[in-house]
Amino acid sequence: MKKLLVVSLMMSNFIFAQQSIQIETKAYKNSKVEVNPFKKGSVMVFWGWNNAKYSKSDIHFKGDGYDFQLDDVVAHDRQTKFDWRTYFNPGNLTIPQVNYRITYFPKDNFGITLGMDHMKYVMDQNQTVNFKGNISDPEYAGMVNNGQIDLSDTKFLTFEHTDGLNYINLGAQKYHNVLDKKNIDLFLSYGGGFGALLPKSNVQLMGNERSDRFHLAGFGLDARAAVSMVLIKHIVLQAEGKLGYINMPDIKTTLNNKPDKASQDFVYAQFNFGIGYTFNTKKYN
Repeated sequence: MKKLLVVSLMMSNFIFAQQSIQIETKAYKNSKVEVNPFKKGSVMVFWGWNNAKYSKSDIHFKGDGYDFQLDDVVAHDRQTKFDWRTYFNPGNLTIPQVNYRITYFPKDNFGITLGMDHMKYVMDQNQTVNFKGNISDPEYAGMVNNGQIDLSDTKFLTFEHTDGLNYINLGAQKYHNVLDKKNIDLFLSYGGGFGALLPKSNVQLMGNERSDRFHLAGFGLDARAAVSMVLIKHIVLQAEGKLGYINMPDIKTTLNNKPDKASQDFVYAQFNFGIGYTFNTKKYN
């Protein structure tokens, strides 16, 4: 009888242990371990290319012997023709229009970004614009007819920020996960930014020696929204749109140290696409 009782107790303990193991295994399987690519503490690096559109802009020029404004000047960006050696050669990084940034996530799905948008801005040469102001040099003053000036003659002005229209910005974005699969996550994000403009302006004005140098010229603001596809929790493919405002009151127009300068402000729309990588620092259940 005692032996039977001992055997019964052993069997019941064994069955209970097996049931406990099964319950714990099932609970473990049901607690899906995931890695949030934009988890608190994560870092994302990003590299991409942009296309920009600019509004018309009034450009004011002031210097020794002149003070005038050109109204509603038209400008476009300057896309570099695609070539693998140009777009992916580290030695040619500043030739295409590019964006690069680093994002830190102090909270889940909330990122703080430091980046630079390397855009290009080129005044259309073939245009006639309204002229307001005065020029003391009779040769260049004579180019103004009925309050207008034809810029197609490059003798009067060439004006561009082509290396480039550099917007160094600090931004913040909020991310929302809209698709969560095993190896694919899809996020929508929105946010804004502000920063400084450090263009390398290429300007030649009324016979002055061409100016082509970096100079802190002003500031910018932007609103941004993006779609980010995250593959295998680390690789980020991102398409982003931006609407922004740029104000540059101090654009250098001559090579020497004269006080000559130009000022302008305009709005822009930018689309960029690129690839990033997120470094995850934590996991969660």
